[in-house]
Amino acid sequence: MRSLNFDPIELELFKNIFVSISEEMGAVLGRTAISPNIKERKDFSCALFNPKGETFAQGSHIPVHLGAMPLSVQASLRSVSFENGDLVILNDPYQGGTHLPDITCISPVFMGKKLTFFVANRAHHSDVGGMTPGSMPLASEIFQEGLIIPPIKLVRKGILDEDILKLILSNVRTPEERKGDILAQIAANSTGKQRLEETAKKYGHTKLVRYGQLIQDYTEKILRKTLLSIPKGIYSFSDFMDNDGISDNPVKIAVKISVQGEEAILDFSSSSAQVEGGVNANFAVTCSAVLYVFRCLVEEDIPFNTGLMRPIQIIAPRGSVVNAQHPAATAGGNVETSQRIVDVILGALLKAIPERIPAASSGTMNNVAFGGFDPDKESRFTYYETIGGGMGASPDRDGLSGVHTHMTNSLNTPMEALENYLPMRIKKYALRKGSGGKGKQKGGEGIIREYEFFVPTHVSLLSERRKFAPYGVLGGKEGKRGKNLLIPYKGKKKILGPKANLKVQPGDILRIETPGGGGYGKKK
Repeated sequence: MRSLNFDPIELELFKNIFVSISEEMGAVLGRTAISPNIKERKDFSCALFNPKGETFAQGSHIPVHLGAMPLSVQASLRSVSFENGDLVILNDPYQGGTHLPDITCISPVFMGKKLTFFVANRAHHSDVGGMTPGSMPLASEIFQEGLIIPPIKLVRKGILDEDILKLILSNVRTPEERKGDILAQIAANSTGKQRLEETAKKYGHTKLVRYGQLIQDYTEKILRKTLLSIPKGIYSFSDFMDNDGISDNPVKIAVKISVQGEEAILDFSSSSAQVEGGVNANFAVTCSAVLYVFRCLVEEDIPFNTGLMRPIQIIAPRGSVVNAQHPAATAGGNVETSQRIVDVILGALLKAIPERIPAASSGTMNNVAFGGFDPDKESRFTYYETIGGGMGASPDRDGLSGVHTHMTNSLNTPMEALENYLPMRIKKYALRKGSGGKGKQKGGEGIIREYEFFVPTHVSLLSERRKFAPYGVLGGKEGKRGKNLLIPYKGKKKILGPKANLKVQPGDILRIETPGGGGYGKKK
């Protein structure tokens, strides 16, 4: 690590300038997007990068996006020659993407003729084609999941490439909505680029570059200090995912953490090989989960950036479920496997620092995607959302109820927005009483959400913790497992698996009961 020599007041000033630029990019994206998933749920992320594609600042957005985005910028650098005014678009999970619905837009920032920074954003689109509406199918290869976009220029020297845009829009079910969301992403990058240029004009681009580097170095320094507070040793933990959506076999996620002073090695070699179904995580997703956990261990207010990666080594064998290889399906790796990776890392660290590690949270994003044809609007519709659950209890407090945890940081979609947009209604939306694990500190409650459909609709579910409950710690009880049910307008209730594709009819109700968080400590 380089020796740090800086003005701490200026460091704080530039840290906040850079974060505020990322946050403003997010505000522009959220306000100008069309789809509820981006506009209401805020399922997007924005960040700033140096010329090597390393993050030095980001907004308070989605952890699973932000830890992976540097690999997208770096993949673009390998395949594209950037010029001033360009914008590259991609979603390929094997080139730094997370899963196909997450579309990334990357813009270079030149100071004079020198490429100095990148601004980028990633947003989850509610459809990118594929087998089922919402592009979250039970697929066995990535080609079934939707349109694959390698790093290509959508904007060249400030001019939108209409042919590329037409190609993308011709492969999705809701082209007008996709167009609006992509244009919102372009607008967000334009804002970030403009603000960096204004800041450089005020302070000089040399100072911006210097503090971009120093912020990474400072983050590295603080994480190294945090690692020194963890007792040296080797700590292991494993857990299971319910299934992969194709077979009913559990999928093992295992980690061995070797803490060696101010560095740590995380070895996932005992995890399952990549599977046929879509819960495979690429290496970018695994990196995101690792960085998230170690950032959570830091008590100081440090920026989330590539500096976090320097003291950490990740061993994830190629062809494993935590480093899947093309053409493995990946739709659920980003949203579900990332959560279990967090659970096993925390489970291992619990053995080293039990006073700082919480019980397991709900451990799933409870993904619901659906679509069909709305006769009133004479158009197709698609929709995607995640549903919160219970937060795991911590040593000094109960877990929160009905919230998104760990690798997702999105909001719950307001019922009014959803019902105004789609031919359906929310029949029930409530906390799932009694779902939190008991203990000295109680786990948070999950959620009950019921969808009543007005037209024939194709539904896809990707969920977890329906078989393996969120663990409690130090005598705390498990959180209650989740449950998915179909309540037909005519007929008997049917319990659905953790992952399902189904067609529903008018009057049918889909009921999702999300898991509660685990409890902490024995209740006296």
